[in-house]
Amino acid sequence: MLARLLTVREVAERLAVSPATVHRLCAGGRIRFVRVGAVVRIDPASLETFLATGS
Repeated sequence: MLARLLTVREVAERLAVSPATVHRLCAGGRIRFVRVGAVVRIDPASLETFLATGS
């Protein structure tokens, strides 16, 4: 079963940062993401990896 992808806003809430910060983390390669059309989505496993390793 596939996990539901998280929105930038959901990730921002979990990290207690702004959505702009999440976009910067994604653009800098610190959080892996996928683009679905014009929007960014983040796999929960990628977020967990970021939290565990900081990159």
